[in-house]
Amino acid sequence: MSAAPPRHKFIVYAPDMTDEGALQRRLSVRPAHLQRAKEEIAKGVIKVAGAMLTPASIASPTAEKKMVGSVFICEAESLDAVRELMESDVYHTAGVWDKEKTVILPIALATELP
Repeated sequence: MSAAPPRHKFIVYAPDMTDEGALQRRLSVRPAHLQRAKEEIAKGVIKVAGAMLTPASIASPTAEKKMVGSVFICEAESLDAVRELMESDVYHTAGVWDKEKTVILPIALATELP
């Protein structure tokens, strides 16, 4: 039997659009986004993920948490595989993420993943 192809680690930085309807678009498709992420976590592709917040979101324990994008660490066979995953995500297709500012790069981790 042949060995499985090596898997590489990638970081994804996906800031949200900044137009007036961006947050509402995010919230309207969030359940589908989270379900898909859960499936990719179960497959071992998404290793770490979360929403990026404004600095004001952590200014106090009662501060409103304002999401402004997403970040992921993924493990996949190729950059193209991660790009396909991100481009098929509802946040991408529904215009939540700023497609022009999204960055996907391979990374060499200095620490272990959880």
